Amino acid sequence: MNEIDKVSVATIRSMVIDMINKANSGHPGMALGSAPLLYTLFTRHLIANSKDSKWFNRDRFVMSSGHASSLLYTMLHLCGYKISIDDLKQFRQLDSLTPGHPEVGHTDGVDATSGPLGQGIAQAVGMAMAEESVRANYKDGETLCNHYTYVLCGDGCLQEGISQEAISFAGHQKLNKLILFYDANQVTLDGSLDLSFSECVKSRFVASEWNVIDVEDGNDIDKIDKAIIDAKRSKDKPTMICVHTIIGYGSSKQGTSKVHGSPLGVEDGKHAKVEVYGFDHEDFYVPDEVYKHFQDTFGKRGNKAYESYKTKLVSYQKDNPMDYNRFLSLKDNCVNDYLPNVYPIYEKGSLLSTRAASGKALNSYVLSIPNLIGGSADVAGSVMTKLDGGCNFDPNCRYGHNINWGIREFAMASAQNGMLLHGGVRTYVGCFAVFSDYMKPAIRMAALSNLPAIYLFSHDSIAVGEDGPTHQPIEQLAMLRSIPNVYVVRPCDERETFAAWNLALSSTKTPTALILSRQNLPLLDESSEDGLFKGAYIVSKEKSKLDMTLLATGSEVSLAIQAQKILLEENIDVRVVSMPCWELFDKQTDEYKKSVLGLPREKRISVEMLSTFGWDKWSRYHFGIDEFGTSAPSKDAIRKFDFTAENLANVIKDVLSK
Repeated sequence: MNEIDKVSVATIRSMVIDMINKANSGHPGMALGSAPLLYTLFTRHLIANSKDSKWFNRDRFVMSSGHASSLLYTMLHLCGYKISIDDLKQFRQLDSLTPGHPEVGHTDGVDATSGPLGQGIAQAVGMAMAEESVRANYKDGETLCNHYTYVLCGDGCLQEGISQEAISFAGHQKLNKLILFYDANQVTLDGSLDLSFSECVKSRFVASEWNVIDVEDGNDIDKIDKAIIDAKRSKDKPTMICVHTIIGYGSSKQGTSKVHGSPLGVEDGKHAKVEVYGFDHEDFYVPDEVYKHFQDTFGKRGNKAYESYKTKLVSYQKDNPMDYNRFLSLKDNCVNDYLPNVYPIYEKGSLLSTRAASGKALNSYVLSIPNLIGGSADVAGSVMTKLDGGCNFDPNCRYGHNINWGIREFAMASAQNGMLLHGGVRTYVGCFAVFSDYMKPAIRMAALSNLPAIYLFSHDSIAVGEDGPTHQPIEQLAMLRSIPNVYVVRPCDERETFAAWNLALSSTKTPTALILSRQNLPLLDESSEDGLFKGAYIVSKEKSKLDMTLLATGSEVSLAIQAQKILLEENIDVRVVSMPCWELFDKQTDEYKKSVLGLPREKRISVEMLSTFGWDKWSRYHFGIDEFGTSAPSKDAIRKFDFTAENLANVIKDVLSK
């Protein structure tokens, strides 16, 4: 390590100490231990441009252990991103650009929101997949997309189950441009790692078809440099670089859990900076030669690559004008220019499950949207996620658009986030609705990151039937509706399903969950694509006087219409409202809401074969199921819970009589 390396690493570590001490909050342990690692990566390898932080062909970096954010912010500041010394001084403070964990879109240079351990690994896997897909789907695609994806994780990330799902899938997919750094400091928050973890991590990665490189001294930047060089030579495997670090390096408490998540304090901080790092300066000091060093390494390398890329794009545009225009229009996750202007003609009187209707819609939209790619957690035949024709995305067919995720729901959803963060692809994933529980943290991350992820959740009620209560969703829809910035859409027929897909694909900042039926549903005469985009609309109007309003979703809309007919024979006049998306309806004007609802809350009833939790916002009465289901043929299961038009009519009569 030469003198500028020593000064630079000391500067980084000192800045980390100062930020956390000033905030009196943060995690110095990993940030101090991994400082030489990130210093080596950023000054010798990572290709990006701080003047254009969204440059498409940059290398991606994900700090999966997001609690070490002080280290990332310091690196981004030194590299010239829009993070000032004053921003570093506001670490973890209200409305600052340096929040406790990295947030994409909030802080310049951050490629992924991270912190919930393990998700960063899966997001990096998705980024590496997107890089492969984009490159393969254009003529001379290496000109457009050819970069590495790096991710830093710690012991905690590797203990989370999602990490193994993602690691296994990455090895199977042979994502050789994915490089994972494992900060092996052997300490977690509660104490020494051996209290909870004794597996051989290297063997685990080898078994998952990864290259493994060991760096015994986390302070040896030349060895770290060589490891990265070797990792970049891999032709058919991702690489894990195991870097043995000392948590809280420099602190008098280094190597212990006491430096994991607590500030060092002034005295110990000064000891580390002066006695160990040899850095005797005021707080938040960066020597001019360190700034210059980063400009001469990261800055010059990135600018050279950036200018070269722009020059190559000019030539590419001349040689491949159609591909160039397609690439330019699709690289930022917006596919609105590719959505068809008209909907299909539906067969009057048809019966079709909304999962089957979704499959039709998906295969229709893919004809016009060339970068649509996705799959399911081993239930493509049940959730109807497979695209007709073409090949599967795998090492032999990187231009494939069907992804076989295997039984890895959480990693699948989190990797989708990574693919969308990378850009250039529009994605969807699917599984049974009950297993949305496995995916919830990744759905929340998509919503927080403003990603237009698409989830297909089929088998949406007790009509699942024989698989019983373990597979019959009850509370999952309420859970999904509780997440901010998610469109949860439960279409009632084929017409609403096509519109739901249009909604999902036209979104650019909001995830969409499509809740789909296993059983066939009739095409309703008055169902409406435009109505779906408003979240709720009158699907079957009262004849003359309005006695009650029925708010229904999905398969229960046709049930409500049946009950409406029964009641009309007894001179009870009700309105049926299809309410496929609460979130969209909430955005409408008060005037529109009143025109649809028709009556005050005390004269409305919700109709949904699921938990009634949350419906109080819209109605006083509820016709739902607030207990687990049962194993039986679907008709018998529905009969057991008396979820019939006749019983609904009786319930409404009882309410009105009161």
